[in-house]
Amino acid sequence: MAAAVSGMLRGGLLPRAGRLPTLQTIRCGSKAVTRHCRVMHFQRQKLMAVTEYIPPKPAINPRCLPCPPSPPPEETGLIRLLRREIDTVFRENRMIAICQNVALSAEDKLLVRHRLRKHKILLKVFPNQVLKPFLEDSKYQNLLPLFVGHNFLLVSEEPKVKEMVRVLKSVPFLPLLGGCIDDAILSRQGFINYSQLPSLALVQGELVGGLTFHMAQTHLLLQHQSFQLTALLDQYIRQQQAGDSVAPAGGQPTSPDPIPNS
Repeated sequence: MAAAVSGMLRGGLLPRAGRLPTLQTIRCGSKAVTRHCRVMHFQRQKLMAVTEYIPPKPAINPRCLPCPPSPPPEETGLIRLLRREIDTVFRENRMIAICQNVALSAEDKLLVRHRLRKHKILLKVFPNQVLKPFLEDSKYQNLLPLFVGHNFLLVSEEPKVKEMVRVLKSVPFLPLLGGCIDDAILSRQGFINYSQLPSLALVQGELVGGLTFHMAQTHLLLQHQSFQLTALLDQYIRQQQAGDSVAPAGGQPTSPDPIPNS
């Protein structure tokens, strides 16, 4: 009885045999620290400071270096299709003219396209991002300065320069910059001069007439020697016949070929 009262006074009953107490007393005192950061010796500090690695300074400030090249953009199917179409246009057409794409209305643009199509001249539009890389790797590199801003391409299988210049004169807001015919690169004035040349049929007629005249002259020159030889032989025969007729009348024969005195 006295033990039970003393246990209650202490704050709880005593644990029974075979059971652990619900509350345990744990010591919360300070622990002994065994690992301290020891200060480096003074001589060792000087040795470490002397042998410290100092990287060399770059010759060029990294801020002055050019930016690293950006990776090339991936080629999409549309770009491959446009490049294939550009290659076909430059390979199958003899005349390629470049015009500046000004602010034409949709109606005017459709009218110009229709008037050019009457002469079998097609109007093509390609982005410069695809057209310029193609020209840099081709024989048309001198056309690159003309592709500034938006441009039109007037292409035809035959050089219809006269018809194209006539149509462009009626549209003053569509300036002609230049282009190429076959492998010859022409400026705007070059296209105008080319349009003023005579037609192919007229040039062919003049060429045939000139060749015929020279052939006739050559034929006459070749026959002139034979005609002259024939005329000389006829004259010689007539002289011989005249000498034979004079000899019986005089009674003394005349030698046709007198021998000169030596």
